[in-house]
Amino acid sequence: MNAPVLVTGLPRSGTSWAGKMLTAGGGLVYVNEPLNPQHPPGRCPGVLRAEVTHRFQYICDDNAADFLPAFRDTVALRYHWLPELRANHSPYDLARLARYGTAFAFGRLTGRRALLDDPFAVLSAGWFARRLGCAVIVLVRDPVSFAASWRRLGWRFDVRDLLGQPLLVRDHPGLLDLRPLLGCADDLATTAALWRAARSVLAATPGVLVTSYESLAEDPVTGFKALYAHAGLPWTPSAERRIVRACTMPSRRSAAFAWSGLSRTAFRPMDSRHAVATAARGLTPQEAARVRALTA
Repeated sequence: MNAPVLVTGLPRSGTSWAGKMLTAGGGLVYVNEPLNPQHPPGRCPGVLRAEVTHRFQYICDDNAADFLPAFRDTVALRYHWLPELRANHSPYDLARLARYGTAFAFGRLTGRRALLDDPFAVLSAGWFARRLGCAVIVLVRDPVSFAASWRRLGWRFDVRDLLGQPLLVRDHPGLLDLRPLLGCADDLATTAALWRAARSVLAATPGVLVTSYESLAEDPVTGFKALYAHAGLPWTPSAERRIVRACTMPSRRSAAFAWSGLSRTAFRPMDSRHAVATAARGLTPQEAARVRALTA
């Protein structure tokens, strides 16, 4: 199997962690969030020569001309040096250019495949499977833990990110139910609405493997063996050792969230079981119950 791999799911659902664990076997080149509309990590034409207009960009056959040639280059590990230099030339950007440019070239020479870690592709997962032949893995996190994580980070969801995409609303008209939340300042209501919307779109998306973040974190060896099989990756003793080591590190509860590395990924080694046990911190029992009711 020589298909590229897409790991997606809403932000804070463990996509960076899962993507890094899948690259532990050595057969993939990690590509972080090409559809992120923020630079960095997105808006890097060396990686993706396409204009991203929305968070959670929806790609379908009607706008594929804007994205298909660009993503074909990305999954073929063809890096565009000159467009990247023209767009981004800070010291950080030049270091990132060197990192990605050489990783893409080395990956092509050694027959590696691209792994796209992109939570912003979650609503387009079916298109990646159908048009690019990606082995798609979608992580879904418990809604209470998801909402708690967003609150701890002070993140907010604006329903205009979805309602402002006519093709998305056309194909998934149930999203019009989000209109009463326009301008809403209630973070739990909007975060729960995003969780529901993603689940609704995924329920109508064939050709993808949906897996629970919690089940993966509770038993990473068993879970990642299944994901390796789905992606057509060999499960090796070296990959298992790396995954066990990365998933059993002592958790540093006081450590602040931060993007790290040139790829700007949120991944860090952790005790994955402990992470699940403490994931709902920051919400009161009443707030947790409310999120359960909103996402039921």
